Amino acid sequence: MTLPLSGTQFELTSGDYTATIASVGASLRSLKHKGRDLVVRYDADEVRPAFRGATLAPWPNRVVDGKYRFEGTDYELALTEPKRGHALHGLVAWHDFIALEEEDDRVMLATTVEPETGYPFRIQVRVEFVLDDEGLHTTVAARNVGNAPAPFGTGPHPYLVAGEGKVDDWTLTLPAEQVLTVTEDRLIPISKADVATESGGTFDFRSPRVIGDTFIDHAFTGLIRDENRTAEVRVTAPSGTGVKMRWDSSCKWVQVHTADQEPETGLPSRIGLAVEPMTCPPDAFNSGEDLLVLQPGGVTFASWIIAAI
Repeated sequence: MTLPLSGTQFELTSGDYTATIASVGASLRSLKHKGRDLVVRYDADEVRPAFRGATLAPWPNRVVDGKYRFEGTDYELALTEPKRGHALHGLVAWHDFIALEEEDDRVMLATTVEPETGYPFRIQVRVEFVLDDEGLHTTVAARNVGNAPAPFGTGPHPYLVAGEGKVDDWTLTLPAEQVLTVTEDRLIPISKADVATESGGTFDFRSPRVIGDTFIDHAFTGLIRDENRTAEVRVTAPSGTGVKMRWDSSCKWVQVHTADQEPETGLPSRIGLAVEPMTCPPDAFNSGEDLLVLQPGGVTFASWIIAAI
């Protein structure tokens, strides 16, 4: 039996929700509520486009130039974003995860990051997906099973779908007080700025407003959280349908991208809004900001939920 290009498929159901998890990259391939898509999906027998739904580890976003220095040693990663010259979205996005546990509404997947020249650390990564009446819960657990401290970060890469139309038509609520400014050509981090004043308030979505033709491919922080230390992004369509994503205090950052695509990619543009809670900002391997350092035997967790509105 031929395995689909996206790997083994795990079909989850609970109440009005259905989800499909693909083993390659522990990727969220589809999520629906009463038959309505909540994320941009892709076919089982398709190479996953644009990191849709992938699990990102041992770093999310970019390592600039693929180079970093950790505990006095210089390392150089393979450049997986050739156009901009960076190491993009970690190492496990193309791993074929194995299933450790599987139920009708739950699956636990696992892989190991084996030491390599640019990242000579061994990290076990487990990703649990659980469907219930609240939506799809995802938890990433990472354990350093090597004998040296290791830099680490994680996050997901779903493209949220509010309903009919495209990103331009949707209303975004993003409870973030700061945006990380970047260079226009290579998206290299520059500095944090207040959303109220940066670019005339272009990135200020603390109060709900229509995205329109705004281009966003930025990381946000200074997240406004509720009494449970949870942050929530909401995207709604003109009809009132929508999708929300919540995450715990393990993720101090969130990358938001309006999914603009270059014509040469052949991918449709602005059909979903990427919302990527992250434990650290872009290029944290160099800046050290909010970078997790896993000691030998150390474990870290990060969790988020996607649900219908």
